[in-house]
Amino acid sequence: MRDDESLTLDLPPTRETALPRTTPGPALPRWVRVLAVAGLVLAAVNLRPAVTSLGPLMKEVRDGLGMGGAMAGLLTSVPAACFALFGFAAPRLARRHGPGAVVCAGMALITAGLLLRPLAGGTPAFLAASALALAGIAVSNVLMPVIVKRYFPDRTGTVTGVYSMALSFGTALAAAVSVPLTDAMGHGWRLGLGVWALPAALAVVVWLPLVRERAAAPRASEAPATSGEHGRITRSRTAWMMAAFFGLQGTAAYVTMGWMPQIFRDAGISADEAGLLLAVTMVMGVPLSFVLPQLAARMRSQGPIVLVLAAFQVAGFAGLWAAPAAAPWAWALLLGVANCAFPLVLTMIGMRSRTGAGVVRLSAFAQSTGYLISIPGPILVGALNQSSGGWGLPIALMIALVVPQAVCGVLAGRNRYIEDEL
Repeated sequence: MRDDESLTLDLPPTRETALPRTTPGPALPRWVRVLAVAGLVLAAVNLRPAVTSLGPLMKEVRDGLGMGGAMAGLLTSVPAACFALFGFAAPRLARRHGPGAVVCAGMALITAGLLLRPLAGGTPAFLAASALALAGIAVSNVLMPVIVKRYFPDRTGTVTGVYSMALSFGTALAAAVSVPLTDAMGHGWRLGLGVWALPAALAVVVWLPLVRERAAAPRASEAPATSGEHGRITRSRTAWMMAAFFGLQGTAAYVTMGWMPQIFRDAGISADEAGLLLAVTMVMGVPLSFVLPQLAARMRSQGPIVLVLAAFQVAGFAGLWAAPAAAPWAWALLLGVANCAFPLVLTMIGMRSRTGAGVVRLSAFAQSTGYLISIPGPILVGALNQSSGGWGLPIALMIALVVPQAVCGVLAGRNRYIEDEL
């Protein structure tokens, strides 16, 4: 392997290196690839703290801003809505400015939103600042697979694993330390939320050289055209299956993160232990998010992995339904493994197109449409719990949804390219 094609992780060649490159580009200098890895890791770490740092401090935020219950409910649905709305704009922005520039701008928006949110004097200003940060997260979400395809076409699974692991780490870290940080600093929830602007600002600094580095690889808009590349993405069955799989796995993840602690508490488990169980579920994604994409990239079809994760999901939800307090750590671990469908679908997005332009389009469509699909799930689970007075019916719904999720995942994981379906 040439020096300029090496990665900071010295791993043996895998099946992904043996696949023919359909869009060969110029060799990349080593410093560009090293910087790109650092940028991907820092960007991934910053893609969730704006969301997961808020939950543990929600009571203090509501008291400080005089926020009513209905408005707080709206706030919990804002992330998925913003991810869907702003994610659709990512392809146009990437074509015009290049994916590196858009990701850098996304990190700047996250920084600005997290800095402005603690300064809000009322709920409307707080929502506006949150939306600003979420817009940056949305465009960066969509373009992460594109950056991997652009800089590391020979290490798709490895690099996707690296940034998926970093994303899981950032998610768990913000949820776990926001309250202790707030207590330690002694200046209330405003400083506890605002401190997360610091890693976002660091990510901006790292991405700036990549914005200016023009010779690294062709922009998505400069990739060679292939058959069907300019057709409507909605004509692709694989794209629709990918979007449905993304949305249904997102529904399960949001329900797990949003409602699992309450299920445990209603079963008689203390609030502290319920929070720790959620942290365990989230931390499970750190090592698995590194291993799973590499395994997926070695396989012609990712359907078997989809089915294995679905089995873990059924087992975890069945445990919560039958006896949540009997073996809570087992249910938390099972659902933690099931949540790794997220790095799997990100890997699949990068493998289902021949070109960077195709990855941009597929990523934007699958993620934005998927986030729209995921919005009603947590709301419906809460409504069913309120109307039925228990968790049996909501959890039964989640078990039933595993079936279409698995079917869509298997179909999305077939060895084909969207360009052939347009």
